[in-house]
Amino acid sequence: MRLLTVIAIVALIWLVGLFAFAHRVRELTPAEDPPPADAIVALTGPSSERVNAAVRLLEQGKGERVLISGVNRDVRRRELRELVPGSSRLFNCCVDLGFEAEDTVGNAQEIAAWARDKDYHSLIVVTSDYHMPRSLVEIRGQLPGVKLIPYAVSTPSLDNARWWRAAVTARRMTLEYMKYLAVLGREGMRRILRERPAQDPSSVPTEKAPA
Repeated sequence: MRLLTVIAIVALIWLVGLFAFAHRVRELTPAEDPPPADAIVALTGPSSERVNAAVRLLEQGKGERVLISGVNRDVRRRELRELVPGSSRLFNCCVDLGFEAEDTVGNAQEIAAWARDKDYHSLIVVTSDYHMPRSLVEIRGQLPGVKLIPYAVSTPSLDNARWWRAAVTARRMTLEYMKYLAVLGREGMRRILRERPAQDPSSVPTEKAPA
């Protein structure tokens, strides 16, 4: 009976967390006008809107450069530029393409390497609303101390407050929530291990040699 009670409590906490996560996702859009940062990073996704949003921010002077992380290796720079309305000159001079990332972990690593190379200390992060919480945790884990400013792109199918009634949106939100929890757990363990003081070998007690 106690085991069933524990399971029920855990399930309730998980469910409350899911709806809190969904509320947070919906509150991310429409995105507020972000303050200027050193640069802008966009994590690629199923549509070009993330890239469009990042380039629009660049045009507004919100950062000096843009990194588009996770670009398909088969995509040419010219092809990507044609999908993005705006200044070709600005795209050619101030947009970098990252081809190494294949997932969000890879995005964070690619962004971190780029930001360190250019000595950037603040970044506007552009990605989809549902993807933003996990992306921030991943990037923060790779770039501790760097200021991250979220700029979320709306996912129309998730705008409805009753997202849980449709199988497609419920699955997307639930899957993203589970991934988010996994990343939080992993980064939490890393933090604990980093902060744990190394044990001084001289303080380890040794067995007293027999007389």
